[in-house]
Amino acid sequence: MKLKKPGKILVFSLGGSLVVPESGIDVSFLKKIRKGFLSLLNLKEVKQIIIMVGGGKTSRDYMNAAKKIDNLERGEIDQLGIMSTKLNAELVKLFLKPKVYHKVLKNPKNLPKEEEIIIASGWKPGNSSDLNTILWALKAGVDTVYNLTDVDFVYDKDPDKFPDAKPLERVSWQEFKKIIGGKWEPGLSTPFGPVACQKAQKHNMRVVVLKGEDYKNLKKCIQGKDFKGTLIE
Repeated sequence: MKLKKPGKILVFSLGGSLVVPESGIDVSFLKKIRKGFLSLLNLKEVKQIIIMVGGGKTSRDYMNAAKKIDNLERGEIDQLGIMSTKLNAELVKLFLKPKVYHKVLKNPKNLPKEEEIIIASGWKPGNSSDLNTILWALKAGVDTVYNLTDVDFVYDKDPDKFPDAKPLERVSWQEFKKIIGGKWEPGLSTPFGPVACQKAQKHNMRVVVLKGEDYKNLKKCIQGKDFKGTLIE
C-alpha cells in the first residue's frame, strides 16, 4: 500500500505501552524513536513533528487502582490518566533533545510554529490521547495522523483471542467502529478510540496504524512508498 506524501507537519499518536510495556520502561525503544524522528526531520518536506504521547499500561495501572476506591468521580480517575501521559511525555521529550520544544504541551490551541518537534500529553478529563491527537492535527491543518502502536495492522477481530483474525490494509470508519465498539472508558486499549474515531470521521481525516518499533517502515509510509500498516478513512 502507498499513500500520498504528507505536508510539512506530521502528527503522531505514540502509544504509552510502547514507552512503558509490561516489562517496564523500554530504553531501547526510546533510543530508536530518537533516531527515527530525527531522521524524519532530515526529509526536506518535513518541517515540524507533533507527538501526542499516551499513558498506556502506566495509566491503566493507576486508574484500575483508583477504581477500587468507593465514590470517586470519573473525572478524578481521568486525572490519573492525564498525569500518566504527562510522565511518559516528559521522558520522550528528554530523549529528543535538543530538537524538541522545551516543555510538554497540553492544549492544542498552543501550537508553536517554529519548533521542530512538539511533545504533547493528556489535556482534560473526557479526552483520550487519541482524541487529543486529532485536535492537534486539526490545529496544525493536516488530514492524516500516524498512530504508532504495538501491532502491524488493525485486525477484523482481536488477534489475541481469535487465531483466525485477519489483518486489514484499508478499513472505513464505519467498519472500524464496528470492530472496536462505540463506548469509551478511561484507559481503554484499542488501536484508536471510539470518540476520536467520530471526530476524525467528522473532519474527513485519515489514521494510519503502524508498528511503532519499525521506523524503516514508517519512513517508507511518509515518503509515499510501499509500507505495512492499516489506513482508516
